[in-house]
Amino acid sequence: MEKCMTDLEDDISLEFDPEVEAAIAELLPSNDPLHCKEFSAIDYINTIFPTEQSLTNIDDVVHKMNSKIRQLDNDIRHLIKEQTMAAEDGREALENSKQSIATLFNKIKEIRDKAEQSETTVKEITSDIKQLDHAKKNLTSSITTLNHLHMLVGGVDSLATLVKHRKYDEAAPLLQGVMYVMHHFTPYHQIPQIKELSDKLDKLLRDLAAQIRGDFEEAHSLYECKLNCQPSLAEACLVVDALQPRVKEDLINWFVDRQLAEYKSLFREYDEVSWLDKCDRRYAWLKRCFLEYEEDCARVFPEHWNMPGKIANDFCKVTRKMLEKQMKNRVSELDVKLLLFAVQKTQAFEKLLIERFEQEREVVEVDGGTETKETISFHNTISQCFEAYLNVYIESQDVNLTELVEKFVSELKEGGIPTYQVGDPAPLLPSSSDLFVFYKKCLVQCSQLSQGQALVDLTEVFKKHLQNYHSSLLMPSIPNKSSGIASLLKDKDNNRVAMSEVVMICIVLCTSEYCLDTTQQLEDKIKEKAQEAYAEKISFNSEMELFSNTITTCLQSLVAHLDSLCEPALSAMLKVNWSTLDSVGDQSAYTTSITTHLAATVPAVRDLLHNSRKYFTNYCLKFANSFIPRYVNQIYKCKPVSTVGAEQLLLDTHSLKTVLLQLPSLGSAVARKPAPSFTKTVSQGMVRAEMILKLVMAPSESQIAFVESYINLLADKDIGDFQKVLEMKGFKRTEQIEMVELFKKTANISDSERAGNVVEQDSSRIRKLEKLIKKGF
Repeated sequence: MEKCMTDLEDDISLEFDPEVEAAIAELLPSNDPLHCKEFSAIDYINTIFPTEQSLTNIDDVVHKMNSKIRQLDNDIRHLIKEQTMAAEDGREALENSKQSIATLFNKIKEIRDKAEQSETTVKEITSDIKQLDHAKKNLTSSITTLNHLHMLVGGVDSLATLVKHRKYDEAAPLLQGVMYVMHHFTPYHQIPQIKELSDKLDKLLRDLAAQIRGDFEEAHSLYECKLNCQPSLAEACLVVDALQPRVKEDLINWFVDRQLAEYKSLFREYDEVSWLDKCDRRYAWLKRCFLEYEEDCARVFPEHWNMPGKIANDFCKVTRKMLEKQMKNRVSELDVKLLLFAVQKTQAFEKLLIERFEQEREVVEVDGGTETKETISFHNTISQCFEAYLNVYIESQDVNLTELVEKFVSELKEGGIPTYQVGDPAPLLPSSSDLFVFYKKCLVQCSQLSQGQALVDLTEVFKKHLQNYHSSLLMPSIPNKSSGIASLLKDKDNNRVAMSEVVMICIVLCTSEYCLDTTQQLEDKIKEKAQEAYAEKISFNSEMELFSNTITTCLQSLVAHLDSLCEPALSAMLKVNWSTLDSVGDQSAYTTSITTHLAATVPAVRDLLHNSRKYFTNYCLKFANSFIPRYVNQIYKCKPVSTVGAEQLLLDTHSLKTVLLQLPSLGSAVARKPAPSFTKTVSQGMVRAEMILKLVMAPSESQIAFVESYINLLADKDIGDFQKVLEMKGFKRTEQIEMVELFKKTANISDSERAGNVVEQDSSRIRKLEKLIKKGF
């Protein structure tokens, strides 16, 4: 019957695209199992008739099915009939639409023809009006042009008279009007009379500019720069505003040059007063110049000319060039003190200029007849000349930092471990905070000098001395106890790290964490102060990696210390004759010893790393990963083991598991739940130890049952581990060979896997030997 139903399903199954299936499900939602895509007739029948007793209702079910089929047939016939009628109605509606569209097109055509006729009529009516409008426009333009020409001729003559008598106050507005009117005649310059008038005006303007320049030069020579006594000069400036911008710029440049002539004479290249140690005298001279300008010339020049700003701008340019030349010629005389003095005085002066003249002002220049805008900024206008010589400052800080790190090293050697109270967190090395305080002062000072390449150079110095601090102070402070083959030859007590050294390791760890976090902040701060183009060159990644590696080394040292404390107890396991135990008692002495060492050491480390909780958690996790495999390996070495001995070992393993799970909060008044990763590591490792001991306790009369128990409990195909369990059970050599062959067949181990197991065992032994050699030598 099942075969028939399957064939029926294959015959009537219909497959639709996923999009079609989704559309059907959205339009016709249904919970009927017959509508399900994965419908199975067999499952459906089993749902209706779950038991043999339910077959008594088969007639009722068949009757319902037949009724449902008849209902579906009626629905299908009804839908087919509706679709047929809908198609006929659609064709009829389409024909009606075509007729309506044809009628609409005819009406549109009639409207378009009438519109064209109306447009032709309107054009005929308005043609005469357009001709009259053009005539009026031309007449108006002619009258306006004649009036402008009359005004221009009269204005040029009047302007010539006013210029001749130096009546600048009247000439200024007239000049603006003449220039405005002349602009309207630009298209008529090909007419001889207009060109002649334009040339006359140009000559008059050139003469006017030369006359005003002569008046200023004369007044400057006669009145010794006291131009306020000549009111006509202020009126002449109004005329200059109406002339081409080039005339105003020439006049401004002439005046500024006259003002700075005295400055250039006072601070000549080889005069002692011009050296950096007296740079403040330069800035004092400009302040006096401003006072003299206000007293003698301020009423002459319009305020919007910003003459003090122009003087200050040219002063800064001249001063920068003079200082650059001075430093180039006397570079051997530069030192940090002199350079810092000059930079600080210069930046203070620039700040005053910025406050007085604002940060930026717009002035207008003429370059090749086209106007361009230039911004005046007094930021770093003079002090930028010092950037090329900031290497003197950088080299000085390099020397200072070298001496500072050497001082830190000597202080640590003389003072030893920083003072702390038992139970308190490990203190930081004071030198670490002192180092970064010095870095902060250097950064603030250098950022005031430059935000460019000098900051990048200072960053390289910072990086150099962070590496120096790491290699000269942090790493040597970590106790370097040998381990491996060499340490095995020593007395066990000599291989233990004293508690004071544990404290020192924690101090180095906390200091490294502080350096790691502070170095990241230092990088962010330098990038914030540096210009955008230089910020991408600043990186402390390699230095932060050094501190991170130091933290890892400290954690490894702490774990090695705890491992060394537990080593004698683990060795004591092998001295017990586990095959002769006749009863199970309390936990063994080695378990008590391990628990005692953990209870004495872990709380102390937790207190020391109180401010570094994540590293304490990592410390516990690393110890668990180190201790548990060693403990499992020691269990393998306890051979042979009787059933009672296995029970005692199982009791000890359970006790150690309980202690290890409580390790992060061991000895603490507040019990904290350990991290999930730590709990998982301890549970998985110790459960394996428990399973091994349960296998040792398991009966071995049936070899196949024992092998299956091993595979089920340990899920391990490693032949070496299986042989170790057999040795613990006390199997003879011949029995072990039989059991191994049975294990291979049961676990389906191929020849390649067997070879892999052998290679893995050999390589594991080689790796252990290499580690011992590296630690020992």
